Amino acid sequence: MMGEDGKTHGSVAVVTLGCARNDVDSEELAGRLREGGWTLVEDPADADVALVNTCGFVEQAKKDSIDALLETADLKDSGKTQKVVAVGCLAERYGEQLAAELPEADAVLGFDSYTDMSEHLRSILAGGAPASHAPRDRRTLLPLSPVERQAASASVSVPGHSNQPDGFAPRARLGSAPWAPLKIASGCDRRCAFCAIPAFRGSFVSRRPTEVIAEARWLAEQGVREVFLVSENSTSYGKDLGDLRLLEALLPELSAIEGIERVRVSYLQPAETRPGLLEAIAGTPGVVPYFDMSFQHASPTLLRAMRRFGSPEDFLSLIDRIRDLAPQAGIRSNVIVGFPGESEEDVDILADFLTRAQLDVVGVFGYSDEDGTEAASAGHKLDEDVIEQRRERIADLVEELMTQRALERIGEQVQVLVEGVEEGEEGPISVGRAAHQGPEVDGVCLLDTYHEVGTIVTGQVVDAEGVDLHVQVDEADS
Repeated sequence: MMGEDGKTHGSVAVVTLGCARNDVDSEELAGRLREGGWTLVEDPADADVALVNTCGFVEQAKKDSIDALLETADLKDSGKTQKVVAVGCLAERYGEQLAAELPEADAVLGFDSYTDMSEHLRSILAGGAPASHAPRDRRTLLPLSPVERQAASASVSVPGHSNQPDGFAPRARLGSAPWAPLKIASGCDRRCAFCAIPAFRGSFVSRRPTEVIAEARWLAEQGVREVFLVSENSTSYGKDLGDLRLLEALLPELSAIEGIERVRVSYLQPAETRPGLLEAIAGTPGVVPYFDMSFQHASPTLLRAMRRFGSPEDFLSLIDRIRDLAPQAGIRSNVIVGFPGESEEDVDILADFLTRAQLDVVGVFGYSDEDGTEAASAGHKLDEDVIEQRRERIADLVEELMTQRALERIGEQVQVLVEGVEEGEEGPISVGRAAHQGPEVDGVCLLDTYHEVGTIVTGQVVDAEGVDLHVQVDEADS
């Protein structure tokens, strides 16, 4: 394929690790590379260049990213692959250090390289060796005042943002799923003591509604039925555009797009979640009643140490408001155990909160130090074995609670977006997600009959296995 310069540059495979935000970034990179004349291939072994989009969030994610880079680099001895290039959060966060410790990677490039990635890869494939990315605190690249950021962001590389009022950054789908993540903002202004994301993702910047809508329309044209709105903090959307209610106004416009059957919102901060936003998510036709709430803990003392806000009473009140608005709503969260200074009483408070909250899905993580965070230099660190014991305690409780919550859904009517097919005892059966289930992490619905991927069918929950539901499809949809 020829690019805008009339040249064909070779083939490239994009390998993605991490979250749905990284999925969007990979598809932007793929779109830019295709426009630049590169041929996109799925398997790195079939590519001249493998571009590994890394994750740098927590220790395990870093390890997974390094393992992926090493495995991909091995293809240079056995496959077509000639060069391996590291991009993404791990590359942005560690840059030169990663390059020095991982010579198997032919280049380590940061976010500032994304818009010129085609030329970078052309040079690397020809034997060039670009300077490794020099990390910096990306919060310093934009004004402190949110209202001054939109104009300034035009000169800063922010993955997924085109800075064009009526367009969006080039994007090429790297899969065929009937859902797709859609980035509404990047960066974060919060200062949680355990989190390094703001330093390497930068300050919070909203994408303009016209840009988000244009990309959603394009996704619909590609066969996407559900758009999954992602960011580091969706409750802040619009604050740098002068209107914190902008997400409430955007949701009905997105759900009205022809071909889009579902709009799902993710990454909500409890302390910033407004009643109007709850009502918009619960009551807008086409928007699923799904609430991804970042609680992180429940002990007020520990939350303050984390530089967060809330208490069991605050969180339970929020959950009650959600269920008053939408009794069948899906509510998920993540929690961290073992934060410096955490006591057994703090863990008891968390366990009691989770028992009372009856959430659909909870991810449980043991605390680990993250470079550059406040908590990394804090005192009162817990031994690793104590952290693991507490993590296992809460994880075991959560598994029991999630199973109980799924069993409570037996008898509910659900609408299932079909995403794939599995082989059942009596032939192929379809697998999909109900409205309360987010992509990839919240369980699935196993249907009793076969249906084409991308269709939406109605049925009744008849059984549950863990968080997965067995659904008997209504005769009208059979």
